[in-house]
Amino acid sequence: MLAFTVKRLFGVIPVLLVVSLMIFALMQAAPGDPVSMLVSDEASAEDRERIAAAWGLDQPAPVQYANFVKNAATGDFGTSFRYREPVMDLVLARLPASIELALYATLLAIAVGIPLGVLAAARPNSVFDTIGSIGGFFGISMPNFWLGILMILIFAGYLNILPSGGREPWGLDLPRITGFLTLDAVLQGRWDALVHALRYLALPTIVLGTAMTGIIMQITRASMLENLGEDYVMTARAKGLSNRVVLWRHAFRNALVSVITIIGLEFGALISGAIIVETVFSWPGIGLLLIQGITFRDFPLITGLVLIYTTLFVLLNVFIDILYTIVDPRIRMR
Repeated sequence: MLAFTVKRLFGVIPVLLVVSLMIFALMQAAPGDPVSMLVSDEASAEDRERIAAAWGLDQPAPVQYANFVKNAATGDFGTSFRYREPVMDLVLARLPASIELALYATLLAIAVGIPLGVLAAARPNSVFDTIGSIGGFFGISMPNFWLGILMILIFAGYLNILPSGGREPWGLDLPRITGFLTLDAVLQGRWDALVHALRYLALPTIVLGTAMTGIIMQITRASMLENLGEDYVMTARAKGLSNRVVLWRHAFRNALVSVITIIGLEFGALISGAIIVETVFSWPGIGLLLIQGITFRDFPLITGLVLIYTTLFVLLNVFIDILYTIVDPRIRMR
């Protein structure tokens, strides 16, 4: 187990190097001059040269990339052009918001998608299966930005029961401990703050979790149908076991590897792919921060964020590989 984990972690290094090289090359090839974002229109040529030298933009591209990799290896992704703060500090301040949103969306998708998939597989070609499949395809194909705007229009506009954006109401006095509002509220016994945090989480969680619910439902159904046709299921039924035990204790446990795979991949995709949802709901996460960095051509911020996204996604895949050996010991034996 230890050797496998170390080997997978070492495999992360070349992936990060390739991604960093690609994003750095794209930033260099993009039209425009980053120095123009750092100086005013009235700046002289001497001022531009001085600013370029201060930020290291006067050096050749290979030198800039080598310096970036060397600093990134120590956790230093440079200083943001726009915010004049270290990129890592900006990311750490907003990362809990993105993880909290992705976590609640994943929990919602698991709570809804897995039971629907199991029940649909238990009654194939029934009315329930048809309705569940239609709902799953609806969730997969529904654009996030359109569903988000629709939810805002209905629940914040017409019904006026949920906030349309943001993460917390103005003036909420809740000291930060972990950065996760719901957890901080529980730790401090602030149930009023917990209610506020959940109200602001409701709409973006539903919108972000809708697509994942459909995917989990479809994968669970397909995997369950495959396992329900195996000999061990027929043996379990012949032994007189109840349908519930056959479904959940036997078939579902063997289908769990596929379900874990899609949950892990989708959770990583939610963190990196919540950019649209965070923009629609003005959610102060790293997705919105990336949009702002692209708008202002903030090279250090963009490169650092993409590299951090990649690191989280790859490490999550390593964790999933390790989790396989816990769920199915046969994988460890092979």
